[in-house]
Amino acid sequence: MVIINMRRGLYLLLLFFFALPLWAQEQSGAAGDPFSLVGMKVAELIERFGAPMAVYAARGNEVWQDDVVFRYDSADFYIVKDRVWQVKLAAALGINSGDPKQAALLVLGAKAQDNGDHLLMSVAGKDWPLVFRVNVNNAGRVAAIFIYRPDY
Repeated sequence: MVIINMRRGLYLLLLFFFALPLWAQEQSGAAGDPFSLVGMKVAELIERFGAPMAVYAARGNEVWQDDVVFRYDSADFYIVKDRVWQVKLAAALGINSGDPKQAALLVLGAKAQDNGDHLLMSVAGKDWPLVFRVNVNNAGRVAAIFIYRPDY
């Protein structure tokens, strides 16, 4: 009886050991590396995420700032010509919409700039400059999360 329980315990331990990394990959979802989303071509976007749930135009202050936006469950992709230049996410880097501003500041650390109604963090090491932006509402909660190219 003891041998059977030891075998079952060992089996469960091994199953847990090998299944945990797979579970973590599933939980990371579409935005495993959210910074890799910026710069994708439209064809790559559709190949990776499928057809968007909706497509709409986002008006900028100037005519040249108009974007086509592909809406998915977990993200909105802002397209200029044939590439994603900005992504709006519900969650990234451990920050979720609705989290308190202080929690976002703790996650981002000393690299974040607190500008009152938004937090900014420059991202280095990519093919182009990127900015991680967290918008904060009047209640002090995360309202939106963006990753974008500041050179657009």
